[in-house]
This record gives sequence, C-alpha cells and structure tokens, in this order.
Amino acid sequence: MTAAPAVSRATRTSPHTLSKKRRSPLSGGDSRGAWLFLAPFGLFYLAFLLGPTIWMIITSFFNTSTVKAGLGSFAGFKNYGEMLGRADFWSAMWHTLQFTIYTTPPLVILAFVFAILTNRVRRGQWFFRLAFFLPYILPSATISLIWVFIFTPGTGLWASAQQAVGLTPGAGILASPNTAMIGIAIATVWWTLGFNFVLYLAGLQEIPRELYEAAAVDGATTWEQIRYITLPLLGRTTTLVVLLQIIASLKIFDQVYLMTSGAPASRRRSPSASSPGPRSPTTGSAQPLRPRCSSSSSSS
Repeated sequence: MTAAPAVSRATRTSPHTLSKKRRSPLSGGDSRGAWLFLAPFGLFYLAFLLGPTIWMIITSFFNTSTVKAGLGSFAGFKNYGEMLGRADFWSAMWHTLQFTIYTTPPLVILAFVFAILTNRVRRGQWFFRLAFFLPYILPSATISLIWVFIFTPGTGLWASAQQAVGLTPGAGILASPNTAMIGIAIATVWWTLGFNFVLYLAGLQEIPRELYEAAAVDGATTWEQIRYITLPLLGRTTTLVVLLQIIASLKIFDQVYLMTSGAPASRRRSPSASSPGPRSPTTGSAQPLRPRCSSSSSSS
C-alpha cells in the first residue's frame, strides 16, 4: 500500500481563518456607522410612510372619523364591501388603468429614443439633459395650469394651432369625456419624460463604446447595434423604468383634479379622487367629495 501524503500543519487553513477572509467589510465598527447613516431616513420612513400605512389598514376595519378621537365601532369588512359595491369606484379604477395604458408606452419608448439620440451627440449633452429634465422639477400645479391654458377653448395654443391649419376649434379637449383623459396623458408625458430620459441616458453611458466599434467593424448596422447590444444591456434599466412608471400612473391624482376637478361629469376621477370624503362629526357617515364647479357653469 502507498501511504497518503502528509499534509503539513503550516499549509492547512482552519475554518476560523476562512471566516476571517470572508468577513464582510461592513462588520464591527463599520456596520455601526452604516446604521447611523441610515437612521435619519429610517425614522422618516417609519414616521411618514410605514406608520401611516399600518394605521390606515387598522382604521379601515372600524367606523372611525378624522375629527373624533378613538377608532369607533368595529366594522369588519363592511367598509371594503361598501367600496367594492360602488359603481364610481370601478369607474375610477377603469379610468386609472386607461391612463396607465395611455402614458406608460409613450414614456418608455420616447425616453429610450431621445436618450439614444442624445447619447450620439458629442458636444452639448448638458443642454438636452436640462431641456428634458427641467419640466420634471416643476410642481404638478404649475404643469396643470400650463396645460389648462394650452387647452383653453378659443384662446389656447391648441385652438390657435387648429385655426392655423383651417380647423374649427371645438369645446376643448378637457371639456369632452372622450378626450379629457388624452389631454391629461399628453400633459403627463411632457412633464415626466425627463426622469425616464435621464435613467436611460445613464444606462447608455455605462455601455462600453468598444462593443459598438467592434460591431461596426463586423458590418452591423445601427439598428442591429441597438437590437443586439443596446436593448439587451439596458434590460434592467427598462424593467426599472416600466415599474416606476406603472406605479406613478396608478397613483395619479393631482393632474386629474387640478385640470378637470373630476369633471366632465366626474368621469375622469381616479380612485384617490373618488374615495369617500371625511365623515360627519355627528353621524359618522361618509360625505362624498363633490367636484368643484367651474366659473362658467356657476354663472349659468
């Protein structure tokens, strides 16, 4: 028999030594520093997001009121049954889904196209970044006022453009139930396009240019480079953009309320705008939110 070769103790690596080598850099004092940096955000997250969400879920099972102390009587699932049985709730859900369908594809496709075109510009990229991202920093009230002015019948920019091409301006995009959501979607695309544009542009600049140069040497066209290099390498960025856009579209409230006040005929409401209003301090019953009347309707 052949004896097994002996292994010296000097060359052995104990499990304790391996654990030291594999130890995370954020261990000991470093982890404490990381938690200290995360603490301010964690406190705000618990106080203003997670805490109110948990409290909202708890109060949804009670006949509570915002003007009376305590939770009130236990209601169980009656509040949810009342909400799901209301026709305006399902109408608002459909219009929110409709708005998501109108805005998500254009915001993803246009941001991708404009980012590719900007990335090919050698000089002056800062101008395009500023031009696309500047509307995004404006508040929703400012954006709504701008586009209400554009869609104003008779005197707005949209009416002037229609007159310039020989068309007769109608009652206005925001005045018709069939076109009001389209007008809100156009305003939202113009407003939020810059955020997706910046995400795509940052992803494009992480792709090595050597890949495009090698593909060009092999005879690949511009479309083939986009299809086989750009699109696969931007897969994670596209997933992020789509998810953020769907979440933002499902939470729409400001544009609908500021541009149409829930009108025309309250058909442009989102679930946030159609939720029951504050409960009466005496009866505890929900008072429905009513859309504000415009000056023209009040005068008539």
